[in-house]
Amino acid sequence: MKAVVVGSGGREHALVRALGRSALVNRIYAWPGSDGIFLDAIKPPDTVKDHRSFAEWANNEKVDLVVIGPELELVEGLADQLRANGISVFGPSREAAALEASKIFSKQFMIEYGIPTAPAVTISSQQELSRAVSQFSPPYVLKADGLAAGKGVFICRTEEELFSAGRDLFERHILGKSGQRALLEECLPGEELSVLVLTNGSQFEILPYGRDHKRLLDKNQGPNTGGMGVVAPILIPQSVKDEIKRLIVEPSVRGLLARGLFYRGILFIGVMMTPSGPRVLEYNVRWGDPEAQAILPLLDGDWAEVFKQVADGSLSKLKWRNAGVACVVIAAEGYPDAPIKGVEISGLSPFSQSPELSATATDFDTEILHAGTKLIATARGQQFVTNGGRVLNVVARAATVESAIKQAYRNINKIHWQGMHFRRDIGQ
Repeated sequence: MKAVVVGSGGREHALVRALGRSALVNRIYAWPGSDGIFLDAIKPPDTVKDHRSFAEWANNEKVDLVVIGPELELVEGLADQLRANGISVFGPSREAAALEASKIFSKQFMIEYGIPTAPAVTISSQQELSRAVSQFSPPYVLKADGLAAGKGVFICRTEEELFSAGRDLFERHILGKSGQRALLEECLPGEELSVLVLTNGSQFEILPYGRDHKRLLDKNQGPNTGGMGVVAPILIPQSVKDEIKRLIVEPSVRGLLARGLFYRGILFIGVMMTPSGPRVLEYNVRWGDPEAQAILPLLDGDWAEVFKQVADGSLSKLKWRNAGVACVVIAAEGYPDAPIKGVEISGLSPFSQSPELSATATDFDTEILHAGTKLIATARGQQFVTNGGRVLNVVARAATVESAIKQAYRNINKIHWQGMHFRRDIGQ
């Protein structure tokens, strides 16, 4: 099988590694990829520059499977374009991707199918925001309607902060078209869970639960980020799992079918466990990052087989390892606002090869996934340097989550660059 992973971050490197371990895959490409990902995948020709040329190349290359990582490619309809050429694609249609592309669309979807979520109103101007604020109490949540690369949610402690966020969206247009409309939403208290659902649009399988750590600093301090680490599986009572399945997952999949939304891939559901029960914060239409890095190694099976089945419309029961995985993100100095690029990284040589995933959990060596690196020529030869905010993912699998956390942190100590930053309390 020839497989392609679309994307260039740590999530995509994890997908490449997962497919590379499959006995079914004899050639794996990544597009656009990165220097770090190309340690494990083949780079398509330089003539592949956009969706049209990618679709043409994939057709000519007789690619058997395409796994799309980032949301933008899904929202822009790459999956539909490839399927029109007869290629199997793991990823939903453009129409279905509106669940992530539009916060307003997804809120309407939740309301229509009785999925518990926070009350909200649609806002399109500073004047409307001023009139609606009396319906809510602080802290206030203002969500830009469109894609905003993780920068579209404003949690405001006071009305002054809320109106400042409104001016950013409606008057300063800091998010462009994505911020032309927004949701003013009730802030839900509780603990957040990452619920990832594998679905072919009618059947589904809930993957092991994970919990992301969004804040930059220890003890959940500092600004929100794309995610500083995750552990899986999170152990929660069966009664809570049953409640999430009954109240959220089942009606979400029923809604996809009822709306005629073509969905073959991962439906990521951000769930807040409130005192009143689980509530949906948002939908994403792809693997989470870094949730994918922690959940992929837990499968007791072949991901290429799973992805191909789902892409072709079927879904078999999955088996999971009795193990724990920890993923710790190492970020660049200045992240998330102004990460410093071009800083040389040392200590990567012990992790240059992809570790094997054998049958026993303790045989999984720590692996390093490249999220934001670049290879440059130096006097000492080729060296990786920082080239993004989240630079590396350190992933460890062990017999328990606690052992995996310790294993990940032991190996972080082998890596160094000036200004590198990571949380020291992932999983606590």
